[in-house]
Amino acid sequence: MGVKHVSLRHEGGLRFVAATDSGHDVVIDNATGNSGPRPTEFVLVAIAGCTAMDVVEIMAKKRQVVDRYSVEVSGTQREKSPNVYTEITINHVVEGNVETAAVARSIELSATRYCTVSAQIAGGPARLIHRYTIKRPGGDGAPPSEETGEVVVTGPMMALASD
Repeated sequence: MGVKHVSLRHEGGLRFVAATDSGHDVVIDNATGNSGPRPTEFVLVAIAGCTAMDVVEIMAKKRQVVDRYSVEVSGTQREKSPNVYTEITINHVVEGNVETAAVARSIELSATRYCTVSAQIAGGPARLIHRYTIKRPGGDGAPPSEETGEVVVTGPMMALASD
């Protein structure tokens, strides 16, 4: 994949604009300026985006018809500086008449093989919990149903020495 580059331009206060190799600008700020997301929020966005792309592609290869799909990511940061994430929960919400095994396997493959961002984060102190919620519409007299499950937990592969 090669070397990636980002340039960051200061615009005052703690507001910065990052320019990416792919030609997109992204605003970064702190709570005081509040003109853009915080850098640590981008970590969660990156995990959500990376794993979502994997899961959508894998589910399509498995011929699963998904009506709606979203990813909800929450992270717990430690109180002591650096305020790294110690636990991140990634919940894939899949709506449609899909097979549980196909959903779980798609998430597992993303978490353990394909998602670069998850692998990068799992190499540090964060424990990543990969889960799913499947919402089935019902039909033929069956009521709508909801199923949840945990697929896999990845990381931590190392701990902070100052803990």
